[in-house]
Amino acid sequence: MNSKSTGSPESSPVVIIAALIVIIAGIIYAQSIITPFLLALFISIICAQPIGWLEKKGMPGGLALLIVLLGMVLLFSGFGFVIGGTISSFTGNVAKYETTLNTISQTFIHFLTSKGMNISEEQLSGIIQPARVLAFTAGAVNGFLSMMGNTFLIFLIVLFTLGEFGSFNIKARAILAGSDRSIDYFSTITKNIRHYLGIKTLICLLTGILIYIALLIVGVDYPLLWALIAALMNYIPNIGSIIAAAPAVLFALVQLGLGGALWTLGSFLLVNNVLGNFIEPKIMGRGLGLSTLVVFLSLLFWGFLFGTVGMFLSVPLTMTIKIILEQNEKTRWLAILLGTPAEAKACLEQKGHSGA
Repeated sequence: MNSKSTGSPESSPVVIIAALIVIIAGIIYAQSIITPFLLALFISIICAQPIGWLEKKGMPGGLALLIVLLGMVLLFSGFGFVIGGTISSFTGNVAKYETTLNTISQTFIHFLTSKGMNISEEQLSGIIQPARVLAFTAGAVNGFLSMMGNTFLIFLIVLFTLGEFGSFNIKARAILAGSDRSIDYFSTITKNIRHYLGIKTLICLLTGILIYIALLIVGVDYPLLWALIAALMNYIPNIGSIIAAAPAVLFALVQLGLGGALWTLGSFLLVNNVLGNFIEPKIMGRGLGLSTLVVFLSLLFWGFLFGTVGMFLSVPLTMTIKIILEQNEKTRWLAILLGTPAEAKACLEQKGHSGA
């Protein structure tokens, strides 16, 4: 029998697909363990930059680590305090808001009836239920509380990761000593993630500040809560701003009526369009290196694997995979698929010059 005509079992597409399915199933099963680790890893990458800056200013490494960790603890504590206090106040006023929403729904029913639509009040009341709208608003807030449930575990992982951060390069060089492989792409990965998360954090802060000011002007209750949700959800590409606007607009409808809801919606549209379409692309500079379709599909894929945390980290995770794929000739075509048309064009030009 000719051995050349028989492919190795390891290279069989069926085996590869089966292995991927098993890996994905294992990741979903271990989501509760992997998710805090991933979140802590990316937080560590962000925190490593201010620690390095403080060390360059002459501060001892231990003291720099302590200052950054204390800042992180204060930040998370502040989020918890704001969200907890707002939920408590919101719960105490639910009856008032539900009464207002009942009035709005009844007015809408009478308007439809006056236009000759044969819809009974019972049918429309079953669709427009105040409890559903208020539950959606409260659910958006509770989602953030559930994300903060593993705060202590994440803090411990960040602490130990930052403590070992300086030794990673030395260990990687020792592992790859004598081989023709390079660890430069590790530096590329961390640099790209820092660049993206740093710029994205700045944009999120600006989003939160501008939304807070806008909602103060409109007169919506709990503007700090809606601004915090808008800032955090801005980390999720494409749909994050929509998810953030929905509960705030619904709440403005309950509190201020249709006019207040329209002003709130207009504020979200204006802030997100100006920052997302004009400010962010200019500050981001070289861009993400990912096509728009890939960004959206990665949001769905990582969200399926890791839930809300996967949606927040979808872009950094996909960027990491793309950089790793670029390091091997056999997988470089996958990196090109994930990249932008401009990168594919540059690759063609490079091959044309090398062929000439």
